[in-house]
Amino acid sequence: MVCLLSPDRVWILFSIIVESSSWRTDLHSRRTSFLPFSPRNLSLMVLHMDRNDYYGGESTSLNLMQLWKHFKGNDKPPEQLGTSREYNVDMIPKFMMANGSLVRILIHTGVTKYLNFKAVDGSYVYKKKKIYKVPATDVEALKSPLMGLFEKRRARKFFIYVQDYDENDPKSHEKLDLNKVTAKELISKYGLEDDTIDFIGHALALHNEDSYLAQPALNFVKRMKLYAESLARFQGGSPYIYPLYGLGELPQAFARLSAVYGGTYMLNKPECKVEFDGDGKVIGVTSEGETAKCNKVVCDPSYLSDKVKKVGKVARAVCVMSHPIPDTNDSHSAQVILPQKQLGRKSDMYVFCCSYAHNVAPKGKYIAFVSAEAETDNPEQELKPGVDLLGSVDEIFYDTYDRYVPTNDHQADNCFISALQSYDSTTHFETTVIDVMEMYTKITGKVLDLSVDLSAASAAEE
Repeated sequence: MVCLLSPDRVWILFSIIVESSSWRTDLHSRRTSFLPFSPRNLSLMVLHMDRNDYYGGESTSLNLMQLWKHFKGNDKPPEQLGTSREYNVDMIPKFMMANGSLVRILIHTGVTKYLNFKAVDGSYVYKKKKIYKVPATDVEALKSPLMGLFEKRRARKFFIYVQDYDENDPKSHEKLDLNKVTAKELISKYGLEDDTIDFIGHALALHNEDSYLAQPALNFVKRMKLYAESLARFQGGSPYIYPLYGLGELPQAFARLSAVYGGTYMLNKPECKVEFDGDGKVIGVTSEGETAKCNKVVCDPSYLSDKVKKVGKVARAVCVMSHPIPDTNDSHSAQVILPQKQLGRKSDMYVFCCSYAHNVAPKGKYIAFVSAEAETDNPEQELKPGVDLLGSVDEIFYDTYDRYVPTNDHQADNCFISALQSYDSTTHFETTVIDVMEMYTKITGKVLDLSVDLSAASAAEE
């Protein structure tokens, strides 16, 4: 049996497993007695335990009363903010690339039949204390106020190269081996200015710092192509989509899929203790005096704090507003990326906004988030450049949380720990899915093929 603990990103992982193999589950007991069912002489029994009384762990969405209790210790928000149940405030705000890995996973597993998505209105970048729309094609580059006339022409040529690049067609490579040529060398071929490189690398390729410039250019180009392909998919103002009613719908959709295959889901299970045998291999999980026996545990670092190390901290501001972000064309939903050099930081800052258009707040209300890798112990001062872009806010909350990576040998103890207890500061899922895919390969020994028909989810997403 496999035991999953505190399912933040684990809901993605299990939904892949049950759809990508002949494993099926038939759990006839809601507690600790399990009866295996094996149509192909293979059996995977899954017990999903969570110390919280709601689905999703870190990636849940809270109503207004829950939000107030989480940050202020009481459940009495001001009446002028509206009805509590009309709010669905993400604890870890992120958009999805329309052609990205998470969308492919959701289609692969069939979870999309339980979800509805809507395109995000705008994608913007911060430059010299102003907000600009991110150009993603050669046509948009020519119109963008981000660049001067001659720079626009150079950028257009670069965008055409990226759009035409085909890894399997040597004619499109222009005699450049992107496995050897660095991103910096590729960009220098087109003579682009530093400010242009800044928005291309951070707002299009979605790197959160500049180390990519010294790495082979192939991944950099693939990231840019993903942005452009995602943007073209819905012909909208951004490459992102977002589920109606917030990200909390994603783990709940997984729970429905899990139930279809007989999975057992147990909420509000306090003090889950992972049990080991004399050789250090996992043998079960104990909660409230009962032990569920298993031979594998998938969990976040908080359950096995002696098998992880801290690698960073994220600072975040959560804001309730009565207007869209200024200078974003009155967008009901938008992302603004503040590249590190524009702020004198080591990594980027992100601004995320959604509203009643995605059913996450009452009509006329907007939810905005500002997040960044913490480089100081003062989140209010550190996040000020992003918060200042929001204009007036009705309420604001500040929060920080640590990030961890596992240090254990999963082959020795059969414990599979997610690389982050909480998600990173980025406002998209691409980095998160990398962690999920790596865990999938460690657990199953297979590499997942995500070659799927993306049109399979178009009706739900529209």
